[in-house]
Parts: sequence; C-alpha cells; structure tokens
Amino acid sequence: MCAIAGIFGEDISKDLKDILISLKHRGPDGSGLFIDGEVLHGEIKQMDFPEGSVGLGHNLLSIVGCQSSQPIIEDNQVLVCNGEIYNFREIKEELNEEFTTDSDCEVILKLNNSFEGENLLSSIRKTMQKLDGDYAFALWDGQNLVLGRDPVGVKPLYYGEIKGKIKAFASEKKALWKIGIMEVHTLPPGHIRLNDQLISVEELPLNGSPPYQKDPESKTFNLQQIDAELLKRDLKHALIRSVEKRITGLENVGLIFSGGVDSTILACILKNLPVKTTLYTVGSENSQDLGYALKAAEILNLDIRTQIVTEDVVKYNLEPVLSAIEEFNVMKIGVGMPTYLAAKMAKEDHQKVVLTGQGADELFAGYNRYLMDYSQKGEDTQDVLKKDIANIYHVNLQRDDAVTMAHGVELRVPFLDREVIKAAFNIPFKYKILDENDKIRKHMLRQVAVDLGVPEFIAQRPKKAAQYGSGINKILIKKVLKDFNQESYMKKLRGF
Repeated sequence: MCAIAGIFGEDISKDLKDILISLKHRGPDGSGLFIDGEVLHGEIKQMDFPEGSVGLGHNLLSIVGCQSSQPIIEDNQVLVCNGEIYNFREIKEELNEEFTTDSDCEVILKLNNSFEGENLLSSIRKTMQKLDGDYAFALWDGQNLVLGRDPVGVKPLYYGEIKGKIKAFASEKKALWKIGIMEVHTLPPGHIRLNDQLISVEELPLNGSPPYQKDPESKTFNLQQIDAELLKRDLKHALIRSVEKRITGLENVGLIFSGGVDSTILACILKNLPVKTTLYTVGSENSQDLGYALKAAEILNLDIRTQIVTEDVVKYNLEPVLSAIEEFNVMKIGVGMPTYLAAKMAKEDHQKVVLTGQGADELFAGYNRYLMDYSQKGEDTQDVLKKDIANIYHVNLQRDDAVTMAHGVELRVPFLDREVIKAAFNIPFKYKILDENDKIRKHMLRQVAVDLGVPEFIAQRPKKAAQYGSGINKILIKKVLKDFNQESYMKKLRGF
C-alpha cells in the first residue's frame, strides 16, 4: 500500500509537494513524481519540484523485495497506484510482454494498452474487470485523467477542486484540506472518474450462483435440496485461498486479533502457511478480548503482543486517531483506536502487513440488529447484508485503512475477497441466523471455524464489537470525551 496524489492547474508544484509531504507516513520507502513530462525520484522534502500545470505523485511502501517507485510511464501514459494486484503473475503470463518494473501495478498499464483500438473508457473497464486486488489508481494519457477504485473499496481515493484554480486527488482527505480544498468527495468502489464523469465499471459478486432455487410463489427456499456440506467446503476453500494470496511473498505477517471467531479463523489458516505470524491484541485489564485472545494464542501456539488500555493510553492516542480517521464519530473512534494501537505494535515489530477479520459480520449476519431484520423479512434479510457490504467502504474500511497507514502498515482483509463474498452469498440466510431468537448468529461460519481448528469455546463465542470487547468505549465515554473540545480540534485538523 502506498499514497498517490495529483493536481491540475497553474503553478501546482508547491501544492503537490505539500500533499506528498502530508502523505509521507503512507509511503516511507521512496517517492516519485511527474510534472509536465519530467519525472523525479528521491526524498520529497529535498526534491526541487519543477514548475508545471499537471502533476502526479507517489509515496512507496515497499512490501515485497525492492518494488520500484512510481509513477510508471509507458508511451504517453502515466500511472500512479496504491494497491496490491493479487493476480499480477497470471496477468503477466497471459500478456507475455516485457515489463520494465517489478511493481505488480504495472499490469494495469499493460492491460489497458492491450485493448488496441478501443476507447479509454472501454479499455479501463475491461482492465479493472480482469484485476483481482485491492487498489486505487490514477492514469493520465496527456489529455484525460482516469481515477479508479477496486469494487469493495479497500483502498481509499478522494478528489476535489477549487473552481477556476485547481483540481486534485489524494489518498487522504486532509492532504486536500492542506491545499485549501474543503469540499472533498470519495470515489465510490468499482467506479472510475473519467475527467469529470463518474462511471460504474465493476460490481461486487453479491448474487453469486447458489446451488438452490427460490420458489417465486412462496418466496421461500427448499432447504432439503441444499447441500450444506458443499456450501461449507466452498467457503472454507475460498477463505484459505484468500489468505494465501494475501501473504504470498511475505516472511512475517501480523494479525489484529480480538480472540473472536473471525480473527481466530484467520489465525488457524495462517498457522498452516509458511509465514511467521504474530497476533496483536488491545484491551483494558480484564477485558473480554484480552482474555479470549491470550487463551487462543496459547492453544494455537502463536506469538502474541498485547497493549493494556488505560485512561492515559486513550487520552494520549485520541488526537492521533482523530487525525487519521478525519472525523469526530464516537463509534469510529472506539473501533479505530484498538486497530490503531495494534498497528502501532506491528510497526514496532517492523511488520509491513497486518490482516483483519473485517467484513465477516456483514457477510454472515454477526450483528444483533440483523435479528430484527430477520423477524420482518425472513430470507430476504440477505438483501440487508448485501447493502451493508456495498457500503462497508465508508462505514469501516476507510477508517481501518487510515489508522493502520498512520503507522505505515498495510491492512489486508481476507473476508472481503471476491470469492469469499460470492461463497457467503451462496449460503441461504437460514444457515446464518437460525431464527429470530438466535443470539449467537453466523452459524455456518462457526461450523467452518471448527473444521479449520478454531477452539470450540471461541467458535461459539458471542459477537462483541471491538469498542466493547476491548473496553475502550467505556473509557472514552465516561472519562475522556467528556472533557474534549471536538469542535476546536476538528477546526485545527481542517486548517482553520
């Protein structure tokens, strides 16, 4: 994961430099820029930016090997990309072309150029449909600017303008606030922005291809015809493949670990892969997450690091978390802080990548609120889950990306792999919540967890949201936020 940015207008060099400096935490391993045809690489603060009207920049977080700094340039096209393309090796083999860098992102340019004779919209659409990855990119061909984002929205991308002066994009909102752009827009997942036109180009596999048929008359499913073992097998294999592709090339990986069923599933899969895994757990003294995590780590024989949360810890880290998530939202602070503190420990251990169980509750009906939906909608509650997955990018993913990248640590989300999403929506809702009184929920996922080696006491552990399981919410509400001037701090963050 990296940081990308771009700006168009008159005398843009100082603003581009300010943006890239503000995003340096996302990419500490190198920087590059393109301004009006001139390409430079080096340390941002020491670089002499040429004057110009078109500028693109990139800060590199090198995950595997010595990945090349961007921009990547071919013919008249310039690419900057923040992301991981998991199927880049297969694409390289398919294209059978010479590549000039060791960056997985170069396949975006090569793919786009392989669709000869097609217009830019058509070639970009086909390119994105071939990519399996988490990414946000910008491509400039000398006349047109294309911004693109993966279909889940794992990687963020924002844009805005000062009318009559400049247009710009960046990986974080505050980078645009830095240069005076206050009205900032989010590029929706699966979309491109071609110049000023917003276009949907790729959709999530929310409908899947389930091995059962719905009776249009009764609006029910014939559950006797469903092979539950087949559904479990498909889900299990999809999860294993998803984790495998996200640790390829890594010697070490971190896992943000709550001791719940979702993160323990990932721990069990990682335990059987050729990568050294360290668990990172955050919680107050005697918190549920801390207790469960320590027991699970001992049983699984995996290394674990813990951060005990106190009032002083929450106070000290409140402003950095707010700076990262760029908004005052109590729930997002409560969930974001344990992730922020876990990523901080991972950074201390020189980890470049951490995994998280984000997305499992939306796919498998983990939240208590789904019970009410189920009592009213029955099997059609599946549509509520689909809506939540479609919106997870701005509810959860942008927050999680921000708090981990504040430490220069990349977050990867195996549950939001396209094949896992497809497998999850192949499963009838009846196998997720048994009835409207079901307090445990996520049943088929819990069965898969046991098959993967998750201890029974964790496989059956009830859902506990991060802010509650860690004990942070209680400290925030009762001790820290009551004396905090949120309006003053947010004005300072926006530069007022």
